[in-house]
Amino acid sequence: MSLPLAVAGLSLAAWVYLTFFHGRFWVGDQRLAGSNIAPAVWPHLLAVVPARDEAEVIERSLLSLLQQDYPGRLTIVLADDESSDDTRARATALARRLGCEERLRVVATPPRPAGWVGKMWALQTGVVEAAAIDGDAPWLLFTDADIEHSPGNLRRLVARAEAGGLMLLSLMVRLEADRGLGRLLVPAFVYFFQKLYPFALVNDPGSKVAAAAGGCLLLRREALARAGGVARLRGEVIDDCAFGRIMKEQGPIWLGLTASERSIRSYMGLADVWKMVARSAFTQLQYSWLLLAGTMLGLGLLYLVPPMATVAGLVESSPALFFAGLASWLLMAATFVPTLTLYGGSPLLALALPLAGTLYAAMTLDSARRHYQGRGAYWKGRSAAPSVDGTGL
Repeated sequence: MSLPLAVAGLSLAAWVYLTFFHGRFWVGDQRLAGSNIAPAVWPHLLAVVPARDEAEVIERSLLSLLQQDYPGRLTIVLADDESSDDTRARATALARRLGCEERLRVVATPPRPAGWVGKMWALQTGVVEAAAIDGDAPWLLFTDADIEHSPGNLRRLVARAEAGGLMLLSLMVRLEADRGLGRLLVPAFVYFFQKLYPFALVNDPGSKVAAAAGGCLLLRREALARAGGVARLRGEVIDDCAFGRIMKEQGPIWLGLTASERSIRSYMGLADVWKMVARSAFTQLQYSWLLLAGTMLGLGLLYLVPPMATVAGLVESSPALFFAGLASWLLMAATFVPTLTLYGGSPLLALALPLAGTLYAAMTLDSARRHYQGRGAYWKGRSAAPSVDGTGL
């Protein structure tokens, strides 16, 4: 057997495993149903919104929370993380205009201690404020300042979490991609996340796989305290998966897809997605050059080999090489179709997944380059990369 055929066969074997034996990651059937039994008493829900320079979207995001049909008491705490724009002023004005200053509290983060990344310190500030409002409220909602919630979302979240005895429930919100390469790369981002953390395994109490999606997390407050609170994750850049990990130590968690909750921020093209991925991809690899090398080899085997083997099989008149490459490519495309459908994309676009895989490999390499140059996880004018002593900035 020739080396090219052996490599193509290895790629095909990998795609057979991923398609049929990897937690059905691609099916997209983990959805939040609206049919859960309502609690006998709807608990007080405290929503914490960390925000930094979100003036363009903050009013729309907060309005989507204020307009919820949640039957219980809902209090929202906006924790402003040293914004350089008028995020806090707009939120305060909104609360005053709607006459809901008690329901919508706006606080500024105090000086950030060493070792805390900005978002974690903003969440901690919000949690402290929430405790002052109601120290007995059983649920906390952590939601980003660019997320727009549908009117029934919080009711569905709490009903599902109460009925299932969950410690954490989170939704992978819909990321908007209006045109250009974003129409391929954004669904691919969600697809890759599902492949890395198969949702069905995350939701299986018997599995060690744990993850969450940071845009929308509902946490059982007592379980979070047992896990060590936000302080335990004070230096985490990829905070959502860290929350999933520590909360699954406390009991069952659930992660699902949604089309109704969405990010207001639009990822229109390559530059937007590149910035999003490159700021934290090397962090995901634990700043390990060995893991980086393995990741590059894996991405090449999965996404470059199938189309290359297909073309090489045609050029060299090798039916075995051609069919091994084509079978891998078609399996790859078939597993991408459900995520594309969620995002309204044409199934034919699934054939371009090798391009997306190649671009994400380049983004990951760029993330490592930025770390090497000391620019690490740089976001909104501030670095969140680990410092020399490993505590984070």
